[in-house]
Amino acid sequence: MRDDVHVPAPVEVVALVDRSGAVVGSAERSVVRRNNLLHAATAVLVRDPDHRIYVHRRSPEKDWAPGQHDAAAGGVMTYGEAPEASAARELAEELGVDGAELRALGRSLYEDDRTRCVEHCFETTWPGALRHADGEVVWGAWMTLAELDDHLRDPSWPFVPDTRALLTRLAREGVGDYASLTSLG
Repeated sequence: MRDDVHVPAPVEVVALVDRSGAVVGSAERSVVRRNNLLHAATAVLVRDPDHRIYVHRRSPEKDWAPGQHDAAAGGVMTYGEAPEASAARELAEELGVDGAELRALGRSLYEDDRTRCVEHCFETTWPGALRHADGEVVWGAWMTLAELDDHLRDPSWPFVPDTRALLTRLAREGVGDYASLTSLG
């Protein structure tokens, strides 16, 4: 292949859903973002054997919530992709995690003026190393839930709103040790 030939990136086609999460169509990612269409997504909370949670900062180049902190790996589901497959793909792409056992944590609806999604939520325990594989993550660290809770109380610490909503749901529902996130209750 010649060096001066530009090969366009493949177009990402995203699953569009209704408020219950049922797939109702598809659209290119750029259209989903531009028109704030309700779409399917995944979110995976990564814990270590000591029950700490992995918190990372998103790249400033991300098309949504650039540079903000997050406690979930994930992203949009492509059309025809199963939630578990999407979650596994996102874990591998963002954190270099392959072969993790996923535990379902239900679905969460998130809507604001920039994004609207039904997230298929999971948790995994990962004892190995993490690596920021694709440039979407620029920093990360393991935190106790108490440390994360302290950060979430700080209005100057930018944190992605969909994961904040997910953690709020888990805290309110008393799911596992997420109930200890008192700043969200």
